[in-house]
Amino acid sequence: MDEELLYNEPEETVEDEEQGMFEHFRLNVDVGQTPMRVDKYMACHLEDTSRHRIQCAIKEGYVRVNEKVAKANLIIRPGDVIRFVMPYRRRGLEILPQDIPLNIVYEDDDLLVVNKQAGMVVHPGHGHFEGTLINALSYHLGISQGPEAEDERMGILVHRIDKDTSGLLVVAKNDETQLDLAKQFFDHSIERRYVAVVWGNIKEDEGTIDGNIGRDPNDRLRFRVYPPEDEKGKHAVTHYRVLERFGYVTVVECKLETGRTHQIRVHMSHIGHPLFNDERYGGSEIRKGTIYSKYKQFIKNCFEMCPRQALHAKTLGFVHPGTRKWIQFDSTIPEDMESMIAKWRAYINAVPADEEED
Repeated sequence: MDEELLYNEPEETVEDEEQGMFEHFRLNVDVGQTPMRVDKYMACHLEDTSRHRIQCAIKEGYVRVNEKVAKANLIIRPGDVIRFVMPYRRRGLEILPQDIPLNIVYEDDDLLVVNKQAGMVVHPGHGHFEGTLINALSYHLGISQGPEAEDERMGILVHRIDKDTSGLLVVAKNDETQLDLAKQFFDHSIERRYVAVVWGNIKEDEGTIDGNIGRDPNDRLRFRVYPPEDEKGKHAVTHYRVLERFGYVTVVECKLETGRTHQIRVHMSHIGHPLFNDERYGGSEIRKGTIYSKYKQFIKNCFEMCPRQALHAKTLGFVHPGTRKWIQFDSTIPEDMESMIAKWRAYINAVPADEEED
């Protein structure tokens, strides 16, 4: 996916290969420990983690004792191994609240939905410690976090989209909401639809790309598709549908069944249709078209008009953790993409027959 459960990965993070979960804490019960409820034991032994948060995690099935999902009233005994695992990796960065304008499309006591602009990094890290969506949300929600806080309050954002991708994200305001939404993402029950402009004229009106995604060993900033039998890749499925054709490029809707980093970008590039102006996956070069200088100038103008990969997270739907009712949000395509698409319409309508692609 172009979207994934949000994380910055410390070296000590442990992944549960079978479940795709990530270990946050591991407790080995001492030999001399008297029998005690697991939630109480964890609250006593985990700093900066409240008993309420632990009980929420247990309710969602994120606590295991001796590799079995635990209930809150389970009695632990000497020698037991307790694991706290969740569908995102641990974070431990200092969060600086910053008064940055946000386009909030919905907000209630449990959550909010924000329409992120292109160019904004979601989470601090990798040279981006200020000006991120998390910095803005921290200010908006009145939350601050020092470097010693290990993933207590700022787990509110459970998924992400790339810096240069625009669109909708959901933010949790409390533990119950955060854990419930994380479970929905993990179960792939969230509705996520993107609009993208890709190079080439896709033959089929709709289709499905099923290809495991993993990091490219030759470039740590890129991902690639691996064969199903290769353990390096994680299962990823993207469904696409053609919205509009311009011969040299195609406007498509992509529906995510799974959520891997760069999923749409990797999958579309894999089938020979990289996203328009996606520098990392070969879309910032002329992939289809004529040799005429007028066409080359037209492409240059389009790149300048939309100076990023042409990808927008347009639709987001999920079961509200509080009301248990399905809610869905839809956003308009941002001006840079919409203007570029309009420019393509005008160009195709005016292009002379002798300049059309064979």
